[in-house]
Amino acid sequence: MAVKPVTYNAGLKPDFERLNQHWLEELFEVEPADKIIFNDPESHILASGGQIFFILDDREPVGTCAMLGLSIDEYELAKMAVAPAHRRRGYGDRLMKAGLTFAKEAGANKITLITDTKLPEAIRLYERYGFQMIPHTPDPRYKRGNVRMELVLASNLHFESNNQ
Repeated sequence: MAVKPVTYNAGLKPDFERLNQHWLEELFEVEPADKIIFNDPESHILASGGQIFFILDDREPVGTCAMLGLSIDEYELAKMAVAPAHRRRGYGDRLMKAGLTFAKEAGANKITLITDTKLPEAIRLYERYGFQMIPHTPDPRYKRGNVRMELVLASNLHFESNNQ
């Protein structure tokens, strides 16, 4: 059976936090801005026109990512995580395609993200989808994050990874 992304529902709220807490605690720390989003993703992601996607493997949430609406034509890719035991199965690609398709259909012209050099695999994933590094401006929400990337969307972009 093909594993397809599903969108957020309140029953998945604990999984959104659980999946992200793992990598945050492993490499950084869970910061106050993270806790605010985890406590109320409906207000901080969905209410701005954003969406949260999940990968379910045998009904278990094993991956997630969020698209935050920053403006009428700009979204931010955030809170992307795949459980360690489920990595290298293409789940990151499926989440990326779902998020990019969502943003494009919502009218985005640009998608930005903030990542960190401690996450080289994530940076490679973003680059495969056309994200390019841009001058870094520190994000006041977080201590982490020393890399800023953006993807300018073209009208004919189909979000195919360069690695397929």
